[in-house]
Amino acid sequence: MTVTRLDAPRLCARAAELAELLIDAVDDGASLGFLAPLDRAAAEDWWKGRAQGVAAGQLAVWAAQDGDRVVGTVGLAFPDKPNSRHRAELVKLMVHRDARGKGLGRTLLTAAEESAVAAGVTLLHLDTETDSPAEHLYRAAGWTRAGVIPDYAASPAGVLRPTTLYYKHVGVG
Repeated sequence: MTVTRLDAPRLCARAAELAELLIDAVDDGASLGFLAPLDRAAAEDWWKGRAQGVAAGQLAVWAAQDGDRVVGTVGLAFPDKPNSRHRAELVKLMVHRDARGKGLGRTLLTAAEESAVAAGVTLLHLDTETDSPAEHLYRAAGWTRAGVIPDYAASPAGVLRPTTLYYKHVGVG
């Protein structure tokens, strides 16, 4: 498997494959901001809508490929305010059900963390559904739990669920 950072044209070119990945994650119950069933056209349009942020340097997106197939992704969202340029938000880490259990989530997380350090970021943060499998990954990778917000977002089934906030200092000490 290879992990590649996507520029805006490559993001648009891979939007259909990224949409398939997003649909798989939502169908599997991942809380990524979408309700099930997720329409294929809507998923593809969502990904294409990220290209402007990528082109502007506000978003970095990586795709993991197994051959020609996209099987995972992760992103970093960079704030646009002068007082927050030292931090970034880890967003949309997902691995296709067929590719899980092989360390790909950790590989994607590491790629994002290393890129953050290279960009001068010293603090990363994220939110994830409380009690989700993702929490184990983040804790194992040295992320610190900051707290829980109840009823934060609806699950793909439409049920309000809590989210857990995490942070990690990178590139320091």
